[in-house]
Amino acid sequence: MINSVTTIANADLRLAANQKAWPTQSRVENVLSGLFADMGVSTHRAHPFDPEKQHGFIDSQYRGMEVFRSINPNRALVVINTTWQYSHHILHGLLSHRAPILTIANFSGQWPGLVGMLNLNASMRKAGIPYSTLWSVNFDDEFFIDGLKTWLKDSRLIPDQRHVRSPEQSETGSTEWNLGGAIGRAIRTEKTIVGVFDEGCMGMYNAIIPDAILNRTGVFKERLSQSALAYATQLVTDDEADAIRHWLENRGMTFHTGTDPDTDLTDDQIRTQLKMYIAAGRLADEFGCEAIGIQYQQGLKDVLPASDLAEGLLNSTDRPPILSAGSAREIRSGRAIPHFNEVDECAGVDALVTHRVWSELSFDPATTLHDVRWGDMWGDEFVWVFEISGAAPVEHLRDGYRGASSMRQPPMYFRLGGGTLRGVCKPGHIVWSRVFLEDDRLCCDIGTGRVLDLPDEETNRRWHATNYEWPIMHAVLDGVSRDQMMGRHPSNHVQVAYAPDAAAARNAMLAKSGALSAMGVEIYFCGVPSPGSL
Repeated sequence: MINSVTTIANADLRLAANQKAWPTQSRVENVLSGLFADMGVSTHRAHPFDPEKQHGFIDSQYRGMEVFRSINPNRALVVINTTWQYSHHILHGLLSHRAPILTIANFSGQWPGLVGMLNLNASMRKAGIPYSTLWSVNFDDEFFIDGLKTWLKDSRLIPDQRHVRSPEQSETGSTEWNLGGAIGRAIRTEKTIVGVFDEGCMGMYNAIIPDAILNRTGVFKERLSQSALAYATQLVTDDEADAIRHWLENRGMTFHTGTDPDTDLTDDQIRTQLKMYIAAGRLADEFGCEAIGIQYQQGLKDVLPASDLAEGLLNSTDRPPILSAGSAREIRSGRAIPHFNEVDECAGVDALVTHRVWSELSFDPATTLHDVRWGDMWGDEFVWVFEISGAAPVEHLRDGYRGASSMRQPPMYFRLGGGTLRGVCKPGHIVWSRVFLEDDRLCCDIGTGRVLDLPDEETNRRWHATNYEWPIMHAVLDGVSRDQMMGRHPSNHVQVAYAPDAAAARNAMLAKSGALSAMGVEIYFCGVPSPGSL
């Protein structure tokens, strides 16, 4: 029986982000302290509020090491998440902690804590650190209270994984699985390259695949410096970037611009973002990269506007043409240059496999990762809010470019501005998936789902509860509840791609699974009924 716990609060490394998130963190910690006290459990916060920084978060790896030096490794530890957190700030201490570990998040889209917790959970899973996890909107529901009592009594929580199963023989012997298998074997035999513009972004230890494991799949990294991308961006002319903007505006895309670069999306910011789009395409072409990943917020934020607009365009098959430098040769005409946001290498493997499989099936191959950002009930269904600031392709948006717009990224994260490829994702059927690492094995959770077309009023409510500047997807995951997803999902990210209908989505899921399996990835179907039950 646990009767005393140590608590810590990990977060961002950016001062403004931590200051804005602190009031929510403080409120949640007070609620949880009261709950522990009511259950007869004493709490000790391992690090104080910093009056100079005006927050009480662990905000660097060095600070995390300072904090863990004072923590008794034999005392139960609770990590309280209400905002995005960089896992490497505390992973070192968790690796050597001997007592039970519990992660808790507020189920809110505001900062967001649940996304940070999923990142931390996935990082611990990759590192082989035992943990339990809980989440709640208000910390007064039966699920949370019962879960907390169980953890205090048993020192662990076992997540509900009844929705997870391995593929059956009838599935691994199907035509679709075999079609994918041929694609996967070709990748493994012929090999391919993903371009990595500096890895380890945003503290996502879970997003890094060690070379020795990745290379067995046939995928190899071309390690590229973001300084090379910044330099290549400078070499693109104003005329080239302006031609891209005219192309986008002629297709119907709207740019919400202003004149104050500190708070508005300006014409100069857009021009630089479109130069980055051209530069990234040229570098992918130069190094023969099938897919590329840019570090997003931390890598370039001090020297260039946000990479988000470039990322979304790269992931679109219907995208502005990029000509090779000094020639009239168009780079990959009519094809996307798959981009994995935040250099999430697990998503990069998923994206390149998706492109090959969907193309072989003659489906639209446009794909993206999203944050598992938040969700709420709509009618009798739980509908997730999937959002990502960069990488969502225009093919996923309702009304395409006519439904697309670009708004400035929040100044608290992006001093130099820049906008996104923003819109509401269209209704339809999807395959969702996540490649992840466990016990030095590459695995993949995969299932099907639907994207709903919610009323504008509900869409705007959800948008304003998260990030209004980002593209949004209203997703229902077939056969997977909210709490099953939270307890099992091995990442803060989820990969999605559309299929023409429900039957096609199931076939595409089988083909993609076959491809990944042939590359040595272990497959888990989530929410997918057994063929014998259909």
